Amino acid sequence: MKTHYIKPLVMALSLAFALPAQAGSERQDLETLRATTLALVDALVKKGVLSPEAAQDLVRQAEKKGQEAAEASAKADTAPGVVRVPYIPEVVKREISEQIRQEVVAQAKTEQWGDVNAVPEWVGRLKWDGDFRLRYQDDLFAKGNASGDSFYFDPYGLGTFDPDPNKQIPINTQTDRQRLRIRARLGLTAKITDYVSAGFRLSTGNTTEPYSTNQTLGNDFNKYSLVLDRAYAKVQPWDWLSVSGGRIPNPFFSTDLVWNDNLNFDGLAATFTPWARSDRSGKPFFTLGAFPLQEVETSTVNLAKDKWLLAAQAGLDWKMDGDTRWRFGLAYYDYRNIAAIADPIPGDGRYDYANSILTARQKGNTRFLVADPTDTSGKYLFGLAADYTLVNLTATLDLAHFDPIHVILDGDVVKNIGYDKARVDALLMTPQAAHTLGWQTKVTVGWPAMHNLGDWQAFLGYRHLERDAVLDAFTDSDFRLGGTNSKGFFIGGSYGMDRNTWLTARWLSADAIDGLPFAVDVLQVDFNAKF
Repeated sequence: MKTHYIKPLVMALSLAFALPAQAGSERQDLETLRATTLALVDALVKKGVLSPEAAQDLVRQAEKKGQEAAEASAKADTAPGVVRVPYIPEVVKREISEQIRQEVVAQAKTEQWGDVNAVPEWVGRLKWDGDFRLRYQDDLFAKGNASGDSFYFDPYGLGTFDPDPNKQIPINTQTDRQRLRIRARLGLTAKITDYVSAGFRLSTGNTTEPYSTNQTLGNDFNKYSLVLDRAYAKVQPWDWLSVSGGRIPNPFFSTDLVWNDNLNFDGLAATFTPWARSDRSGKPFFTLGAFPLQEVETSTVNLAKDKWLLAAQAGLDWKMDGDTRWRFGLAYYDYRNIAAIADPIPGDGRYDYANSILTARQKGNTRFLVADPTDTSGKYLFGLAADYTLVNLTATLDLAHFDPIHVILDGDVVKNIGYDKARVDALLMTPQAAHTLGWQTKVTVGWPAMHNLGDWQAFLGYRHLERDAVLDAFTDSDFRLGGTNSKGFFIGGSYGMDRNTWLTARWLSADAIDGLPFAVDVLQVDFNAKF
């Protein structure tokens, strides 16, 4: 039972029962106050706010207090020289009435009295969102590609080499492939307080490919798995500060040159946006993050260390005028302990540094043989030869002079300044050229996003991503079927079929920058729906 409005009710009833006004207008006012207050009590009983017993007890208390007040008043009236005028000031009556009204109205709004479709208050603090994508994908391989099994003998490696010929499964580099794939995601955001929220999302995908949520159809009509794609808490005590922790959305302003669009981050991130609500044309933003990549339990037979990503980004949103907006971001990504360590004692079978190998991978990064090939156990492991410390500059120019048609220009440049050529040369026992630069340009014309029937968008871009410019594990998984060491163009467009429903077609044509020849053209046709 709510108790915060009991006191004003008792006060009002006590006054109504206690003061026998003499004048007709006074009596009428008191009778009105008494009737109104009793009606409010009756309404609270009907709504379940007060129990009948509590209401009766409240009236009895008021009558008792009123009787005591009346008796005290009568005694005062008989005292010599005392003249009493029974009167309730208008300001008092208005104050009591307004206080009761505000309390009851607030309670009615909160509990949605009179709404037959009312739901519990906590339901209004939940927000659902989701999307579905059905994709047709055609992978078209160039005729001059190297055979798939030859990559296992490439010191750069596309996979882990096993000397047993019965276990050597070459990658596909020459046979065209057609697939139907789906992606389904369902997210929930819960507003816990005005400053604290939590988010969860389920999706298709698996726990071995952090860069993809696709599920290829063709599993003998069997069922597919769902994974926990996001789970995080977010605290925003002020407009200019938000802190998120858990498995969080990508907190950085970026493109798929460095981070795959489907990638989420494990760890903590804080974003500062001073002057977020000001009228300034330029609004800076700053993001800091610490993200564990791989926790390693160190022991006498496992001397590797935990792998981390420490990151920072400074940026600026600059609205030059009503039709021109710039967005810049300069990021610093520092990977810790991801370069593999060679086994110092060949053939001992312990693999002291096996866990120095980063398990997530696609293809392209320079790798070396961690376990010596003279090891009689036959366990061949390839790990990253280089360190990765990335400097990334991203910029977007949005021109809305022909609104709703926009012209959007994107540019992205990344450089791995942590590459140690001497170390890589020593590990591979031969001089290696440093391939540590990546860049991408893209122009988009049309609606900024697909929302309604008839919305459209067309885009064209070019990418050049060298072997060790970024970690191949986390970059785009579609261009040259994923990874680094790729160059080429991409073109496509989208068209709105209905509200929040659209078709997208993309053509991605990519070739290897260096090493063995491996070129792929990829056609993707998507049906998209979101809510």
